[in-house]
Amino acid sequence: MAESKNLTAQDALGQEAQARMLKRERRANNVWNKLKRNKTGMIGLVIIVVMILIALFASVISPYDPNEIHPLDAFMKPFSPGHIFGTDQFGRDLLSRIFYGARISLIVAVGGTIVGGVIGVLLGLIAGYMGGIVDAVIMRIMDGFLAFPFVLLSIILMTVLGEGLVNVIIAIGIGNVPSFARVVRGEVHIVKNEEYCNACRVIGVSNARLLFGHILPNAISPIIVYATLNIAGAIISEAALSFLGLGIPAPTASWGSILREGKSSLTKAPFVATISGIFILITVLGFNLFGDGIRDVLDPKMKQ
Repeated sequence: MAESKNLTAQDALGQEAQARMLKRERRANNVWNKLKRNKTGMIGLVIIVVMILIALFASVISPYDPNEIHPLDAFMKPFSPGHIFGTDQFGRDLLSRIFYGARISLIVAVGGTIVGGVIGVLLGLIAGYMGGIVDAVIMRIMDGFLAFPFVLLSIILMTVLGEGLVNVIIAIGIGNVPSFARVVRGEVHIVKNEEYCNACRVIGVSNARLLFGHILPNAISPIIVYATLNIAGAIISEAALSFLGLGIPAPTASWGSILREGKSSLTKAPFVATISGIFILITVLGFNLFGDGIRDVLDPKMKQ
């Protein structure tokens, strides 16, 4: 009897130890812990967090009003008294304009990605699930958009819509729709033939519930990865449009508009364009590194 009790207690302890081990293994393999082990992904995340904090608290950490003009202080060099990054051709503090420009550039990049993602995901879901003539029509329209280079399409849209923050977001968002649609359509073609989708059809689940309740959640990983990487491209697109004078209107600061203003003074004050370009480079690099890290974490084939 005593031996039976000892065996029961040992079994209980063994099951408890096994449960603790399984819990530790699940905790170690969740998304956050896997991301923490990805060094490049964490470097990208740190860069993104720093840029977001700069954008959020630009009004607090900026030493001057970004549009405050001091003509006598034009083209002061970096590390001049009171101006860490120097000043531009109008004597405006470059550090303040970079901080406020981070806010505009990130709003445009994230907003454009959201607009393109929402429309593209809906079109990709419909095309991939319905197939046939619906799929052919939607994807041929997407191919028509892709026939235009992205910058050229954005220029055409900005010419039609005019300058302004909202219009830049719309132009970049529309330009991103075809890419999102193609990514989602490809995933839907794979997921919709899985056994659980066939079971849902057998029990009479509606198309809308099947699409948004089962297919979309199981196709969300590549969408998240692509959206993260797309933000980096949207930052460059905003900079390109502002550099061409079709983006954010003056005197509002954005990294692209600062780059454009520094173009005319490259020989006299190269630091104006250089500093803005460095911030664009670092931010794009951060989103690319973070996107690669997210891809590795969400890919079931990657063992970390």
